Amino acid sequence: MKIRSEKGFTGIDISVAVVVAFLFITIISLLVYRVNSTSKAISLRSDATYLAINEIEEIKNNGFELYGTRSKKDGNSVVTSNEAIAGHSGYYKTITVIDYTDLPGNESKTSGVVKKATVKISYMFQAKEQSVEISTILSKEI
Repeated sequence: MKIRSEKGFTGIDISVAVVVAFLFITIISLLVYRVNSTSKAISLRSDATYLAINEIEEIKNNGFELYGTRSKKDGNSVVTSNEAIAGHSGYYKTITVIDYTDLPGNESKTSGVVKKATVKISYMFQAKEQSVEISTILSKEI
């Protein structure tokens, strides 16, 4: 009895190897995409938070009086609305200042002494608007 020599690869061996290689490459590419996407999202949110903190600090430095005479919109003093941030393309800021007496439960307090300033930084990521919002309290020096 003559035993056949087993030299080379069969079609089944090659097909299985191609399928395994294809699955491996697909999984690796999906992982790389997810890591890059998550990294970009974190970077954009971090930049927006940094910009919001800078705006809050600028509001605190400007003082209480600057935000007392703005035009009213729905009872709120809107300082800026969807204004582009210079030097940071794709980021927009909205600053709203509300008198403390306009907040629910504080109607009996003295008007014009305390204000709540809110900064909202918005940006686009994956065709969706994302935003970061930070608030601070401003008080009048007596």
